[in-house]
This record gives sequence, C-alpha cells and structure tokens, in this order.
Amino acid sequence: MNAYLHTDRLTLRRFTPADLDDLAALHGHPDVMRHIDDGRPVPRTAVEREHLPALLREYVELPDGMGCFAAVGTSSKRFLGWVSLRPASSVGLTGGDTELGYRMLPSTWGRGYATEGARAIVHHAFTELGVERIVATTMTVNTASRRVMEKTGLTHVRTFFEEWPEYIEGAEHGDVEYAITRGAWARGR
Repeated sequence: MNAYLHTDRLTLRRFTPADLDDLAALHGHPDVMRHIDDGRPVPRTAVEREHLPALLREYVELPDGMGCFAAVGTSSKRFLGWVSLRPASSVGLTGGDTELGYRMLPSTWGRGYATEGARAIVHHAFTELGVERIVATTMTVNTASRRVMEKTGLTHVRTFFEEWPEYIEGAEHGDVEYAITRGAWARGR
C-alpha cells in the first residue's frame, strides 16, 4: 500500500494509477475547487492526463518524504482526500520554504480529517525530514481551510493580492499566508 504515515483515523499513502476515480471525484467536485486555481472543477481527462501523472512523478522527483499522499480512512479504507508536503510553489509564496496542502471530499468536512492529516505531516516534516519552516496559503474567504491551518499550529503571516487570469468569488479579499517554524512547533507541543 506504500503507507507514508498513520494517525488514529487516517492512513496517508502514495497515490497509484488505481486512484484515478477517487482523485477525479475530488478534483472534479465544485465545492472542493471553488477556492483553488480558477475556482472550477477539473475535468476527469485533465486529472487522468495531467494531475495524477504529476503526483506520481513527485515521488521520484521530490526529496524522499515529500509529495502528495492519499488520505484513506483507517477503518473504512475509503478515500477521503489528500494531504501534501512540497517545496513551496503556490502563487504568492517565495521559494525556500516547504508548503503544506490538503483537499478533502465534502462528505468529510467538519470531522477533523484535514487537521489530523495536516498535523501528522507537519510532525513528520519537523521530526523526520529536518524541515525548518512550513507555509500554507488559501483565499482569505476560505475560513474552513484557514481554521485547519490554525488548528495545525500555523499562524497568519500576511494577506496578499495577486493578479488572477479570471475572477473567483471572494478574490477581492486577497489570499493569506500562514506559517510555522520548527522552533515554534516544538514550543507549542
């Protein structure tokens, strides 16, 4: 199964080609994607031809322990979403940091799965991978994602405004960057 991390309720594991249907359902869900990229669901063909192959390449191209990991319910074995740890590359972030990311199916929202997965990845990054600082970003209006960042220990660094090719509802409020250093994380434990 290529398990990466385990929590009480989640197994974080590498994606495989067999995850296409689950990943397409996640990236194709309008509620999941409304605050991401262009705010639109991703067509299945794009997930099949671009997104999934890119995730699989990360396991080879990124440092060991980094990439995007499927979040599967420990008891249900059901796909719930994903959690990622990558070199920072989102719009508005500067290089040199490590970026936390997550996407969960709406049926899991409000149950703490994103926070549980994010905390596990942050712990692993600081204790096993030697990461010094973790950042995350979202639209200012994405209060649920901001709450996950805060529950994971990240704090608001700044609000910033970027030019986007197309308007997404709420873009006029900008985006936010959150971060935590290894030292701050260790003090908060």
